[in-house]
Amino acid sequence: MQISKRQLNPELEKEIKAMLAQVVADINNKEKASIFLQDFLTETEYMALAKRLAIVFYLSKKRSYEEIKQEIKVSSATIASVQNALEQNSPGFSLALQYIKAEEWASKWTDKLSWLFGKKKDEA
Repeated sequence: MQISKRQLNPELEKEIKAMLAQVVADINNKEKASIFLQDFLTETEYMALAKRLAIVFYLSKKRSYEEIKQEIKVSSATIASVQNALEQNSPGFSLALQYIKAEEWASKWTDKLSWLFGKKKDEA
């Protein structure tokens, strides 16, 4: 990924970033989000973001660096950078982890409630 060395007007940069944030905020389901990400990111950018998110998840599960390196195919430096951001309570990483945990919690309870009412997850 390359970014031009020519600087944008700071006001224009702010507007462009706000527009991107608004589009992301307005995407309301996984399918639309996937379409957006596939069209706006290169495969390398998409995979880099996905791997960083996986590192956040694995670190929250107390997985070792070695496990993460082997499974996700990332360097120790990448893991350390994500761990450092988490330790510094970087709001973006913290927010991502909050959403991951909420989805995990919802999925767990969906499974339990489905079992309680005699339905499999696929039938619900």
